[in-house]
Amino acid sequence: MKKFLFLALAFLFGAIGLASAQTLSPLGTWTNSEKKATFEIYKCGNKLCGKIVSLTVPNDPKTGKPKTDTVNPDPKLRTRPRLGMVFMQGFEYDDDNKWDDGKIYDPESGKTYSCYMKMLNANSMEVKGYIGFSMIGKSQSWTRVK
Repeated sequence: MKKFLFLALAFLFGAIGLASAQTLSPLGTWTNSEKKATFEIYKCGNKLCGKIVSLTVPNDPKTGKPKTDTVNPDPKLRTRPRLGMVFMQGFEYDDDNKWDDGKIYDPESGKTYSCYMKMLNANSMEVKGYIGFSMIGKSQSWTRVK
């Protein structure tokens, strides 16, 4: 009887732990430590994408016009607005609250990187952009915006 009770409790707590792990989702609005912008992570088909939803300085200080993608390697895209830009795409759930195989575009440098997102808790995640191997790259801590 004690073994049965122990197994039942272990199963219950394991199921609760599994359910809480599955509730950590990157869907929603986020900002990075620089707080220059907020980003919305959303479903696009069966994957996740991200777009810029606000900028702390939305206009170019020189022209007074909305910021555009001026350093994009494709000249045709240099006039597109940064606000509303889809800059993350292709993320698939991997394991252990990690979404991988995505791409992230940096509108300040015009470069695109491989990327993953890993939830640390309900309100923070690590976002890492890299070239080649994920061990070499740049990580940022993002915080959920309420």
